[in-house]
Amino acid sequence: MKRILLVTAILMANVLTMSAAKKQVIDRIEPTDWYVGLKNPQVQLMVYGQGIRDVASVTTDYPGAVIDSIVRLDSPNYLLVYMNLRDAQPGTMVLNFGKTKVQYQLKQREMSGDKRMGFTNADVLYMLMPDRFAQGANHPSKIKGMRNYVEDRTKPSLRHGGDLNGIREHLDYFKELGVTALWFTPVLENDSPDTKNDFATYHGYATTNYYKVDPRFGSNEDYKRLCDEAHQKGLKIVMDMIFNHSGFEHPWTKDMPTKDWLNTPEWLNEKQSGRDPMTGFTANADGSAPAKSAYLQTSYKLTPVVDPYASEIDLKETVEGWFVPSMPDLNQHNPHLMRYLIQNSIWWIETVGIDGIRMDTYPYAYADAMAQWLKELNEEYPNFNTVGETWVTEPAYTAAWQMDSKLSEKNSYLKTVMDFSFFDKLTQARYEETDGWWKGFNRIYNSFVYDYLYPNPSSVMAFIENHDTDRYLGNGKDTLALKQALALLLTVNRIPQLYYGTEVLMNGTKEKTDGNVRKDFPGGFPGDTHNCFTKEGRTQSEQAMFTWLSRLLHWRQGNDVIIKGKQIQFTPFNGIYVIARQYQGKTALTILNGTSKPATLEVERYAEVIGKTSKAKDILTNRYYDLSKNMELKSRQSLILEF
Repeated sequence: MKRILLVTAILMANVLTMSAAKKQVIDRIEPTDWYVGLKNPQVQLMVYGQGIRDVASVTTDYPGAVIDSIVRLDSPNYLLVYMNLRDAQPGTMVLNFGKTKVQYQLKQREMSGDKRMGFTNADVLYMLMPDRFAQGANHPSKIKGMRNYVEDRTKPSLRHGGDLNGIREHLDYFKELGVTALWFTPVLENDSPDTKNDFATYHGYATTNYYKVDPRFGSNEDYKRLCDEAHQKGLKIVMDMIFNHSGFEHPWTKDMPTKDWLNTPEWLNEKQSGRDPMTGFTANADGSAPAKSAYLQTSYKLTPVVDPYASEIDLKETVEGWFVPSMPDLNQHNPHLMRYLIQNSIWWIETVGIDGIRMDTYPYAYADAMAQWLKELNEEYPNFNTVGETWVTEPAYTAAWQMDSKLSEKNSYLKTVMDFSFFDKLTQARYEETDGWWKGFNRIYNSFVYDYLYPNPSSVMAFIENHDTDRYLGNGKDTLALKQALALLLTVNRIPQLYYGTEVLMNGTKEKTDGNVRKDFPGGFPGDTHNCFTKEGRTQSEQAMFTWLSRLLHWRQGNDVIIKGKQIQFTPFNGIYVIARQYQGKTALTILNGTSKPATLEVERYAEVIGKTSKAKDILTNRYYDLSKNMELKSRQSLILEF
């Protein structure tokens, strides 16, 4: 009897072992490959696979590669392997997961980190949405295996079919225009299904795979080719990233690696939360929000993050609340998740050669974790640059986020912040009459007054519009106001960012949907009868605007007066706002009539920057002006004089 029991026990053990072995399947490893020679020699491998957590051992005999630790997470379907590659050389490493062997590539870097040059105030960034800019040749009509989607250009909030090859095929257009860097909204996989009311994640801000370009945009190889060809033409590439949240369809949502991988995930397990567990959106038939749920929505208020009097609930709502129900909020205080995200940035820099990062929803994530990310990035790539979206319209707020700020107890290590004060004040001033105190260009003057708060004002990014705002033209075509805004943007002590299509008078507002400020670039898609990529295809007014802006952009390139020059501004006088830039005996003078009436510039008032100069050229018209006498300006006239 004992023998029968013993045999039975052995058979059951064998069955259990075989069963466990069958469950230990490796689906993928992230990063998909890695690089030797980094200052931080440690790499975290995140292994996905059913039952992989319980694998008996992980080993390798690859020379110079040492497994530091194995971390078994809450979910049985993930395993973290931490390795030290300090003495490893490029090659194919074999990893042994129990009896399963996996080949893993260690690569040689193209260059050392200090040789990667980021964007600076010598650049002008051109921001575009890949889905809305241009469609390249051989664009697939449908990608098999992706969740339900359609490409329908008649629907402003569905995908339209732009892609990376479409951008690459128009690199010469950017050169002709005169911009020097391209910032795309995120290009990574967003495998979320279209909603029933015709909304899609065409914008790219709902990542479902951090190591894969969305197939509708192209492949990783297409992204690399685009970066390489852009570099050959002297153009930089800035990658849009999101550490605050992922897409709902990322595997982490339905199978969290750890219980604290997401912030406030409790509602995901509620059976009657009133939210669709497949999409995160409200499942109520009438479209109303759930009456009671553990779901925590962010307040979208960013001030509690720096408020010395902030309540715990306000701070919690800001950083732990979800941006929207379909975008799970990532917990950057989980050290394994943060290591994953840091490595992801390094991988894209090394793999495709991006020249900068724009970090979305920056203050919504934990500040100390983001500082850790940037500190490591700055150490590895000292000349690289990252800009964070810090959407508060007070200079004191954004200045506190910039690296080495004395306004913050802890260093953010964020080199560039976005100047939402400039955007906000210029938007208000757009249709105002500049008076003697507060309105019109006084708002801009009073915003620049606080540049003493910034450790580095020349590393602040200014803009007049972007994908989240109304276009500067609104629903109109006021080119005088637009020219004043652009003349200011491109001559002040900032890193300027343009929004695609402004050069050909694209307009629109968000009153109905964000899609109306994200329209397709004319001529970018098959069947377009209006083509703004060529002089012949533009209307007379479009060509006039393109020529005007292109002249200004090319004049700005390599212009040390604008890049390195001292800035002097004068309080608006007689409705006229004047800013001077001076460097090594040369001057650029931006003069804006901020009224709808003719105005007189009294040149004696500006003697400290004009000096004995009597003749100056307007770089916008090539007309010369006599600076020995007062100047008469037309309504809303813009001048950029150099001498």
